[in-house]
Amino acid sequence: MFQEFATFLKEYKIFTLAVAFVMSTASTTLVNSIVKDVLMPLIGPLISAGAWRDAVLQVGSSQVAIGSFLAELLNFVVLAFVVFVVAKKVVILGEKKK
Repeated sequence: MFQEFATFLKEYKIFTLAVAFVMSTASTTLVNSIVKDVLMPLIGPLISAGAWRDAVLQVGSSQVAIGSFLAELLNFVVLAFVVFVVAKKVVILGEKKK
């Protein structure tokens, strides 16, 4: 049973996956901080409402939390860009080693 488990861990590279998960969690926290503490103070004066994350769009009797959505969208775009840059560098380094 233990041998099967060890084979499973090696075959599916579980350790590498765990490291990637921890790194993605850390980078998500970092990106959230970049957006909240660096980008938004620069963009904030350009937006008329100071509490842009609390902005809601009234559609009939429903409220759409558009500010919260835009904040998460900005976080996603920044994180996707960071992942893109890192992946591109890894590919370039991999090609140089060949």
